[in-house]
Amino acid sequence: MLCQNFLQCDNCLLYSHNPHLVCVVHPDGVEGESCLDFRLDPNAEAEELWQPEGASYYNGELILQPQQRWTQQQKLELLDWHPMFTGRCPQCSAEFDRDWSARVHWDCECGWMDDSI
Repeated sequence: MLCQNFLQCDNCLLYSHNPHLVCVVHPDGVEGESCLDFRLDPNAEAEELWQPEGASYYNGELILQPQQRWTQQQKLELLDWHPMFTGRCPQCSAEFDRDWSARVHWDCECGWMDDSI
């Protein structure tokens, strides 16, 4: 019988490393939530906190990170030229209205337009 109630058995100094014998002190495993005879094995491998690239664990659940549309360099360049940040058309330098908070489309009288933001 494997140690079902106590998940630290494989990190215990008394763990037998035998699938038929859980522990030298408790051959059938432990009763309850913990083991009074548990001794941390200094040679036990540390638990690997592995996660795939582009994902993270939140509350034990693997969450994939969305693909970034813009590189860091593109984001910085956007600050220099886009009317959302400058208030002016990048083509003719005409000034846009100051109500930018609700604006989705950026269309200028010169023909320049951008709806990608």
